[in-house]
Amino acid sequence: MNTKNVNSKTWVAGLLTALAASLCCITPVLALISGASGLAAAFLWMEPYRPYLLGLTVAVLAFAWYQKLKPKKAIIDCVCEVDKLPFWQGKTFLGIVTVFAVALMAFPKYAHIFYPKAEKKDIIIVDKSSIQEVVFTIKGMTCEACTEPINLALSKVPGVLEYKTDFKNGSSRIKFDNSKTKEQAIADAVNETGYKIGDIKTVINNK
Repeated sequence: MNTKNVNSKTWVAGLLTALAASLCCITPVLALISGASGLAAAFLWMEPYRPYLLGLTVAVLAFAWYQKLKPKKAIIDCVCEVDKLPFWQGKTFLGIVTVFAVALMAFPKYAHIFYPKAEKKDIIIVDKSSIQEVVFTIKGMTCEACTEPINLALSKVPGVLEYKTDFKNGSSRIKFDNSKTKEQAIADAVNETGYKIGDIKTVINNK
């Protein structure tokens, strides 16, 4: 009976740690779906702990499989122990839990498929001298999924012509018409996602 309880608690712990490890990337998706874009960066504080949580998840699931696959001690004259285990205590269910946990841990790799595509705007440029390009330093981006809510917010700012957000550099390069919008308006749109603008650098000799 004790072994059964340990197995049950083990797969639950594995799922919880896998979920915790990916919350910083899952939250932006949930924020967009719910319309609460300001919550996109709510769990960024967990990112430094992600490697440890991933390691813990692997260790917990490995222990669960060890408990499930290790040779059983022979029990003499006790037919009661041969009773069939419930589905949720069997290998099939543990396999399902393992696949789900792996999918959670790998979420940052495929998170982009859940984001709506930014609509392309037909923009007529009358005065090219009003075109300006800046590079925003953005604090809090930790994976590719983080760029999606930022790009979506930028696409909705009137006057923004082009943007390229890179989580590795922690920046976004933005071209806009300064007769229709200003740097502060763009910065406010990014800040509303939960990520924060750091430095703003104007690109010189833009053509």
